[in-house]
Amino acid sequence: MIAKASRRVRENREQVPPGGAPLPLPDALSLLATARAPAFDESVDIAIRLGINTRQGDQQVRGATTLPHGSGRQTRVAVFAEGEAADEASTEGALAVGMDD
Repeated sequence: MIAKASRRVRENREQVPPGGAPLPLPDALSLLATARAPAFDESVDIAIRLGINTRQGDQQVRGATTLPHGSGRQTRVAVFAEGEAADEASTEGALAVGMDD
C-alpha cells in the first residue's frame, strides 16, 4: 500500500464514485479519458461476466483482437537460408540472413 498518494492519484480517486460499485462501460471509458495519466504507457484490465458454463464445450469463448497501434514492439526477422532464398530475404529487409551464423 502506498504510504502517501501523489496529487495525481488523489485527483483521479476523487472522480470515482464512492462505494466501489461497478460502472457501466460508457461511464468507465469517459472516466478513463478524463483522468490524468502518468508519464508512462498505462494498461487497462476489464473483467466481463459472460454467464456461461466453461465446462461445456459449446460454450467456450475464444478470440483474438488486433490493437489499433500494435503492441509497441518492433518486429525483427532472422532468416536461416542459403543462396537465392538468402538474397531474397535480405532484399525484403531481414536483419540477419545466413546458415553458418
